[in-house]
Amino acid sequence: MNKQSLSIYVWLSICLVLLFAGSLVYGAVSIPLDAVADILMGNETVKESWRQILLNSRLPQAVTALLTGASLAVSGLLLQTLFKNPLAGPSILGISDGANLGVAAVMLYFGGTLNMVNSLPMSGYLAIVVAAFAGACLILGIIIFFSTKVKSNVMLLIIGIMVGYMASSLISILNYYASTDKVHAFVMWGMGDFSGVSSQQLPFFTTCSLVGLLLSILLIKPLNALLLGEMYAANLGIKVKRTRVLILLCTGILTATATAFCGPISFIGLAVPHIARLLLGSSNHKLLLPVTLLTGSCVALLCNIVMVLPGGNGILPLNAVTPLIGAPVIIYVIMNRKNIQYFN
Repeated sequence: MNKQSLSIYVWLSICLVLLFAGSLVYGAVSIPLDAVADILMGNETVKESWRQILLNSRLPQAVTALLTGASLAVSGLLLQTLFKNPLAGPSILGISDGANLGVAAVMLYFGGTLNMVNSLPMSGYLAIVVAAFAGACLILGIIIFFSTKVKSNVMLLIIGIMVGYMASSLISILNYYASTDKVHAFVMWGMGDFSGVSSQQLPFFTTCSLVGLLLSILLIKPLNALLLGEMYAANLGIKVKRTRVLILLCTGILTATATAFCGPISFIGLAVPHIARLLLGSSNHKLLLPVTLLTGSCVALLCNIVMVLPGGNGILPLNAVTPLIGAPVIIYVIMNRKNIQYFN
């Protein structure tokens, strides 16, 4: 690792710590930094209202933003490498659409709120999480099946897009026949939110996210080999078909977990890998994947802070904030595509 790469790691780590602390301090109710430290250290003299806000709301929300940003960014990097397409993202294979379909089936067919789905033998929010995860895994299973039948990554990409269109079509049908309040509840879920993971749900969410991220780290060597082409990778002893299935599985775990708990989040998975490459100036995944992970966490935490309007006047939807960061990056990449070498 050269000095430039080391300095990038250090600066990103510092930004991550500062943004995480900012997410704990800044909000509709201002909590002093020393009070935050006292609460985290178990000091009993701090206001009980501050303790409840920090431990039951802001801390789970900050951890969720950190892991979701990392998960979506790594998913985008894996797909861009697999398909050699700088505009590939977690939603490109229809996995996010599958999660949306699962949630639409629960909210539009069985019930209309995030708090209660009366027709199901489980709490409303748990039903929504299970439905989103099941929908994403269903689409993932379809894509993995086709990946064993189709050799071309381009054809697999097109199949994924078509499957996503079919899921979107089913969602449109459910929306057409649903009542107004159910449609409104589904639209609100679709705006994205990092506050959907409670302190009780956080261990499960964290475990699923870390499993996916660990699997992505184990794929670093095959990913670098794929940059040289599938034939060259096969000559190096890489089992291309198995590697492709593992990449899709890893992407599915990360995307399904993030979408199930936080809703469909745009641009983080698409834009962050480009930010990481521009910072690092390399496509070597041994360096690039950790930088992408850290950058994704920083971007998500920044969005989590920007969502809170000054003066406690409300909170912006997450998907109203992420395009403000992601869209300029994509426009820059498109305008300078001739000068940027991504897969060298």
